[in-house]
Amino acid sequence: MNIFLDITLSLATLTILEIVLGIDNLVFLAIITQKLPLHQQAKARKIGLTLAWVTRLLLLASAIWITKLTTPLFSLYSIAISGRDIFLLTGGLFLLAKATQEIHNEIEPQSNEKNSVASVHGFYLVVSQIAILDIIFSLDSVLTAIGLTQRFWLMAIAITIAIIAMLFASHPLSRFIERHPTIKMLALSFLILIGMVLIADSFDFHIPRGYIYFAMGFSLFIESLNIVKRKRRLS
Repeated sequence: MNIFLDITLSLATLTILEIVLGIDNLVFLAIITQKLPLHQQAKARKIGLTLAWVTRLLLLASAIWITKLTTPLFSLYSIAISGRDIFLLTGGLFLLAKATQEIHNEIEPQSNEKNSVASVHGFYLVVSQIAILDIIFSLDSVLTAIGLTQRFWLMAIAITIAIIAMLFASHPLSRFIERHPTIKMLALSFLILIGMVLIADSFDFHIPRGYIYFAMGFSLFIESLNIVKRKRRLS
């Protein structure tokens, strides 16, 4: 009975953590797939989340290698740098560059000619970007899972449930961001914030995720009030 209760609590805790840690991945997925034609967006989201699921399971299967990533490789100004830190730094810089580029495109849209050329290879480009970020986002969630339990099957079930939940949430989130341009700009600023958090983590400056999620939630609350206010003006 105690073993069953322990497994149930571990599964619930792991699932919630995987969903929370997947929020940043979901925001990126919703933003990046909007560059595609409407009929390709759902397919790209499914492929992206499937890649995230496969990546997490592969990393779990390589649990011993993953834990070794925390071993320092060299020091930089008395700061020990590990393989995990390099992954986080790369992901953070990628997010900063990508979010900045997207904000620039929102403010100064590209010409139709450029967009038509980009759409030829757009789907594969978007999927490849999702795959790269999946590896970065998966790393922390897998390390968290390994730290909570040693049961591989339990971690795999929790990750699968979290991915299924994200799959159902990805479409409404994407449509909501598409309908409200100001929300899209806010989401892009979240990506910059998350990128900075990843860079800070890579240099052993840990920012509690609670502060980040509170800031994001508060910003969304204020923007939701603005949306309600605009709707009342139009009605």
